[in-house]
Amino acid sequence: MATDTTPRQGILSEEMRAEREELIALLTKAYWMEMETVMSYIANSINPDGVRAQEIIESLEEDIQEELGHARQFGTRIKELYGVVPGSSDFQAEQTYLQPPDEQTDIVHVIKGVIEAESGAIEHYNHIIEWTEGKDPVTQDMVISILRDEEGHRRLFEGFLREYKAEGLA
Repeated sequence: MATDTTPRQGILSEEMRAEREELIALLTKAYWMEMETVMSYIANSINPDGVRAQEIIESLEEDIQEELGHARQFGTRIKELYGVVPGSSDFQAEQTYLQPPDEQTDIVHVIKGVIEAESGAIEHYNHIIEWTEGKDPVTQDMVISILRDEEGHRRLFEGFLREYKAEGLA
């Protein structure tokens, strides 16, 4: 008796091929968002100057590892869904707000860029969570966990921005 390796139900079934391909596209966008964030966070953790920059640098250095982990999770899920994780030639930069500031002491620019990046991720991940409702609980669960991290990152940097505003520096 031959075994059928194609799942008969759920997101991996043949009947849900179109939905699976749409989900892979959503996850691929999330993958690239994380990869671009890693590149920008590396630059923004090296470039800043000044006494006040140190805490931001340390926070970004921690976030780099977490964001890289998110990218790996998205890539793994793309593969599990029978997709292919894209290579660097498919990358197109979009995060203009996370480019290093003209002045290396402009820490507020970096803080605002991080908040915007995290907000964009939160918006996209909420969309994936809604999209997967009733279709793919595995992906939904993974993205909910990643969303929690992104909300924590944004909240931390919103606190930094409030502090700079209270001191008249933003």
